[in-house]
Amino acid sequence: MTGVLIVDDDALIRAGLRAILDAEPDLTVLGEAADGADVVPAVRRLRPDVVLMDVRMPAVDGIQATRLLRERLDDPPRVLVVTTFENDEYVYEALRAGASGFLLKRSRPVQIVDAVRVVARGDSLLFPAAVRRLAAAYGRPETALPGVQLTERESEVLRLMADGLSNAEIAARLVLGLETVKTHVGNVLTKLGVRDRTQAVVVAYRSGFISP
Repeated sequence: MTGVLIVDDDALIRAGLRAILDAEPDLTVLGEAADGADVVPAVRRLRPDVVLMDVRMPAVDGIQATRLLRERLDDPPRVLVVTTFENDEYVYEALRAGASGFLLKRSRPVQIVDAVRVVARGDSLLFPAAVRRLAAAYGRPETALPGVQLTERESEVLRLMADGLSNAEIAARLVLGLETVKTHVGNVLTKLGVRDRTQAVVVAYRSGFISP
């Protein structure tokens, strides 16, 4: 069972998300919060697997709340940012702060449910084309992966991750076994010092290793 915390300053949005998620047998809403300032205490109390985080809130926004989770908790939950506009600097900054993906508020219920499951698994990148556009609009390339030595194969895998390919799709593209691909993905995450594929791709764009 995947536990979810919903964080949004709009009570109607929270109620709608709760109704959608609680209707699924493998998902359960553990609680709600109306501002980013309440996220860390709520996570400590409820121990959710995923936080659905509104990006724009009046006191503490979703970006700062995501940073606080990573700074104050040893094993923070995965964060799925909920936003009105996908081409929004707030979304890119939330991804940089540690969010695992983002979701549009106008998404259909099935898309919301699938997104929560994807982020909970940590095995896929949401909206790779949109992340590329965000990186192009707001990314500021830094030094190219300082101190990180990826093998040629790991570099190929990272580029395919940035294209949104799953492990199975990467295996087919490179003619490799699935377990081999999983090993390469794990090595990439370890070398980049990130916890999931989305963060690996964000680092790749930020460093200039991959051009938007």
